[in-house]
Amino acid sequence: MKVQNLFNSHIMKQKVTKINGFTFIDLFAGIGGFHLALHNAGKKLGIATKCVFASEWDEAARKTYGANFYKIEPELFDNDNYAGDITKVDVEQIPDFDILTGGFPCQPFSHAGFKKGFADSRGTLFHNIVKIIDEKRPAAFFLENVSHLLKHDNAKTFETIKRIIEEDLGYSFHYKIVRASDFGLPQHRARLFMVGFKDKSTPFEFPQPIKLTKSMSDIFNGYCPKVIGYTLRVGGRGSGIKDRRNWDSYLVNGKVKRLTPIEGKRMMGFPETYKIPVTESQAMKQLGNAVAVPAIQAVAEKIMEALNSPRQSQKAKNYSKEYALVV
Repeated sequence: MKVQNLFNSHIMKQKVTKINGFTFIDLFAGIGGFHLALHNAGKKLGIATKCVFASEWDEAARKTYGANFYKIEPELFDNDNYAGDITKVDVEQIPDFDILTGGFPCQPFSHAGFKKGFADSRGTLFHNIVKIIDEKRPAAFFLENVSHLLKHDNAKTFETIKRIIEEDLGYSFHYKIVRASDFGLPQHRARLFMVGFKDKSTPFEFPQPIKLTKSMSDIFNGYCPKVIGYTLRVGGRGSGIKDRRNWDSYLVNGKVKRLTPIEGKRMMGFPETYKIPVTESQAMKQLGNAVAVPAIQAVAEKIMEALNSPRQSQKAKNYSKEYALVV
């Protein structure tokens, strides 16, 4: 399957090259922030990582994803393991993997199903995550969502998610609100990170924040009095610097400047070379929907270290340069 034909694939094949390291799947993949972060984490730790399945339904985002990952992960696409609508995927056909990742949309859970096990999640995209974990039993998962999920529906949604993972799936469950500014990016972008392990005895702690040394002046390459920027969003672009809804206009060297995808990539931790081959408005939407790569990477490193502790003999000896996408 050629790269230009990636965008309507729903049928998967089991053929996956074995690697001496960790395999992962990238759900609700967007433009690939999780994918990039896990590759970077593996490279830093000297552990090979390989994405064996991904899913993203938005065609513009799929275009960006393919433009960046086809070259380093051709098998993912050529074996038809890059799916569109996750709800149409046969879970049994997903290749086996070690780590499940994904920033899933937050949807209301049915009160009628409350406290009724897996039924609680039906009709939500979280239910698809539950089905995959239940069927494939990966060693770990790493999920991301908006921080409001903790309080959504008077905290019932989060409590249901936690109960399903711990009681129905039998995994451990760790969670924390993490800000992009905790890991080197000058925007607050508070997000809820959730991590769990099949082996509940696996020791895990979220990484400690690091001192922020980058400011919006670094993002714009010019003096900006606002040190930490607004959180990138999807809507409301172009509201104007004096509008309370403004998030993309700044005073730079005494003049009003509006964020472009160049600054947006810097604020989200994507490398300058990251390709976003869509219109500027689509690019800003994709960046607003993306994850903060350095924050995801820092947590991914902790997950890999936790998983690797009892299996040092399987640590990759030679990390192939084909995985070297670096922030």
